[in-house]
Amino acid sequence: MIEISIISPVYKAANIVDKLVEEIVKSVSEITSNYEIILVEDGSPDSSWEKIEENCKKNSKVKGVKLSRNFGQHFAITAGLNESKGEYVIVMDCDLQDNPKYIIDLVNKAKSGFDIVYTSKLERKHSVFKNVTSMFFFKIFNYLTENQTGNSSIGAYSLLTRKVVDAFCRINDTHRHYLMILRILGFASTQIPIIHDKRFEGKSSYNLSKLINHALDGITSQSDKLLRISISVGFLFCIISIATAIYTVAKYLIIGALPGYTSLTSLISLSTGLILLSIGVVGMYIGKIFEQVKNRPLYFIDKKLNI
Repeated sequence: MIEISIISPVYKAANIVDKLVEEIVKSVSEITSNYEIILVEDGSPDSSWEKIEENCKKNSKVKGVKLSRNFGQHFAITAGLNESKGEYVIVMDCDLQDNPKYIIDLVNKAKSGFDIVYTSKLERKHSVFKNVTSMFFFKIFNYLTENQTGNSSIGAYSLLTRKVVDAFCRINDTHRHYLMILRILGFASTQIPIIHDKRFEGKSSYNLSKLINHALDGITSQSDKLLRISISVGFLFCIISIATAIYTVAKYLIIGALPGYTSLTSLISLSTGLILLSIGVVGMYIGKIFEQVKNRPLYFIDKKLNI
């Protein structure tokens, strides 16, 4: 059995792949010679796959998986986990913000009795906008899922033991987030602090639209609290409506007809907006059910190298 597997999803990283492999080899070779590096090319529009091919030819321990199109980071991670054979499996981004030098620390921590070892970034080297949105996402996520383990400082850079990988691969959720699935699984976990390096080259492919969709997917796939909030808001408005009706009738009996076109219009508009919002929330959940019951494969593989 292979001792350590290192998985990295690759997207728009043609100029990073060589350095990534070099740094991983340098770090993991200090632990063992029995390892594999699995690079999953996620439908990248540049020459990332050609770079992966070059590295696979030079080093048989480097393995390439090319997906048929862009499925997204978390599906690429899933593909890598399904192909991995290691007793310890490490997941890391390809941009070298996750420094491979911490592989040794991750393995040593796991050997002390933990099945999952997360990394906690002492300082995130992202833009102010991304740091702020990430912080708000985790606060909202923790509230909506009643889960207090979410933390914006914890990223995908992590280690899993083989039994955790096997359990992860049994989860067939169409809408998935790597870290959220790990929290569903449980198992003994801990974290180590790391320094978050600057991106080796280029910029993140996550724009505002992708971040919002990612957040909605994460929240609605892990919790039904939005539906329960809709019920609570609806119940509150029923009480307000009854109280308003009683007040209006009482005032009518006391002083006669009252002008109220503006307030009535505002109330109707607000109520209509809340109704449409609630219907939209229900629609999101129905849409996810629709996608899940299709039971399609999570991804399709075009090519494999050294596997």
